[in-house]
Amino acid sequence: MSRFAEILARLAATVESRKGGDPSASYTAKLLADPSLAAKKLGEEAIEAVIAATQGDKGALAAESADLIYHWLVVLAAAGVSLDDVAAKLETREGTSGLAEKAARPS
Repeated sequence: MSRFAEILARLAATVESRKGGDPSASYTAKLLADPSLAAKKLGEEAIEAVIAATQGDKGALAAESADLIYHWLVVLAAAGVSLDDVAAKLETREGTSGLAEKAARPS
């Protein structure tokens, strides 16, 4: 398993462990208790990652990507979507051209 995969799995487990936690004691629990807030934060982090990427700042892009991935994991957990669910979707797309896959999606 890659270092990234190991860290992602640990972080996903930590996020899951915060479900039902005290929102006043845990930022993750606060986001899990308010899926709309979690989704908003995910969008904000995505924009910040785009800005960092366009500025060519590798350090900022790495930091914003870490924030983005954390918030993505929280949104997935809040919605009851597992990393295995995401992996299954990715597997169905393996070996398919991105252009062909996108064209085959319903509008």
